[in-house]
Amino acid sequence: MSYARLASHPLIAREGWTILGVVAVLALLVHFFFGFAGSWLLWGLLIFCIQFFRDPQRVVPQVANAIVCPADGKVIAIEQTQDPYLHRPALKVSVFMNVFNVHSNRIPLTGHVVRSWYFPGKFVNAALEKASIENERNALHIRTDSGFDITCVQIAGLIARRIVCYVGQGDTVQAGQRYGFIRFGSRVDLYLPPDSQIEVQLGQMVYSGSMLLGRLPIAVSSLPDSNITIVASDQYTEK
Repeated sequence: MSYARLASHPLIAREGWTILGVVAVLALLVHFFFGFAGSWLLWGLLIFCIQFFRDPQRVVPQVANAIVCPADGKVIAIEQTQDPYLHRPALKVSVFMNVFNVHSNRIPLTGHVVRSWYFPGKFVNAALEKASIENERNALHIRTDSGFDITCVQIAGLIARRIVCYVGQGDTVQAGQRYGFIRFGSRVDLYLPPDSQIEVQLGQMVYSGSMLLGRLPIAVSSLPDSNITIVASDQYTEK
């Protein structure tokens, strides 16, 4: 298996710079007036925020039909189900990120974004199955150059209050590319062709960008475009 290193980015995610700056200034001010005894909680919070917003470089595996892990965390679902966005049978793989995981999200497959949706939902525990359809989330419909269609969904969690996504309809994306971030606990769902080969196990810890989650089928077996029904209700905001 060969690997490719993508363009570099800051080791501390830019999504956390403002938070880190505010906490650091508060810690310094309180420490100046009250010493370590009065500021240790703020220093602890600063250390926690630094580890949460860390964003290490990843080297992407170069494998034919590879599906790259979109998130760091624990695999909490591998199941045959219905894709709620493309409205067709799919193999769903879900990765849950706790507050100690890296929260930078990465594109699972090279291709282009056909469509994206944003849903301003609830903030229940992201480890629960109902989070996939009830929580705040952002979904991307990605089509590979070989014609496969997949859906990649960022889902907010119990204390996650902001989903950031930097790509949208018409954008060309590369496997392992950094494309978004979710603050403070969340999950990512992938809806893949039903006959995709999964190379991770339920309960396994996985790592975004650098780890192979599975492989697409050799030949396109997804439904043709004319049979894909895009869900477009008033609940969804199409980007």
